[in-house]
Amino acid sequence: MEIIPAIDIRRGKCVRLYQGNFEQETVFHNDPVEIALKWQSMGAPRVHIIDLDGAVAGKPCNLNIITEIAGTLMIPIQVGGGVRRLETIEQLLEAGVDRVILGTSAVEDPVLIREACRSFGESIIVCVDTKREYVAINAWQQDTELRAIELAKSMVELGVKRFIHTDIGCDGTLTEPNFSSITRMVYAIKLPIIAAGGTSSLDQLKLLGRLGVEGTIVGKALYTGDIDLKQALDTVSLPVNIC
Repeated sequence: MEIIPAIDIRRGKCVRLYQGNFEQETVFHNDPVEIALKWQSMGAPRVHIIDLDGAVAGKPCNLNIITEIAGTLMIPIQVGGGVRRLETIEQLLEAGVDRVILGTSAVEDPVLIREACRSFGESIIVCVDTKREYVAINAWQQDTELRAIELAKSMVELGVKRFIHTDIGCDGTLTEPNFSSITRMVYAIKLPIIAAGGTSSLDQLKLLGRLGVEGTIVGKALYTGDIDLKQALDTVSLPVNIC
């Protein structure tokens, strides 16, 4: 299982939100590039980057920083936030981004998802952001009546090969992931699932690994020191004893 450090960019800085609330923001560093290099130096297999300004605006707003990170790191990065056009996906991939994350577009523009998968294959990830099992869009500020698994299954039909499952109620809380929701998604979709939201301990990482997720995005816990990245990477690389 991959442990993927998260970098959320707002106004050019590395921040974390509490449950996606822009009024509850903590700035952890003024230089996202420096933070990305830190995670790389500690052994991260890839970095997860969200353009929070872009998520609100509906178009990327921190492309210069993202491009600098992509050009500086020697590990792959995955990027989301305000990606609503094929041209934007192509621009990010040409800048060196490995995977592009689509969220709101999965609900509002399934034609874009189909075309993106057809053109860019496994470089496309759909992020299913959920509040109490229902999907939220537009920087998590707009609720829908669409269930998470229902959306994911419709995306599989359009060619999506990989998903991120985020529980908004857990995100940034340092509590625990929504294990039951993640488990349902893993068994329903049977494609690579990356879990996000609430991970705050090594034991939780171990459990996520046993649930069969491909990776886990860890944000606030890395910045607060609740999880040490090197120790976490060593933990998930240990063989599992089955009695």
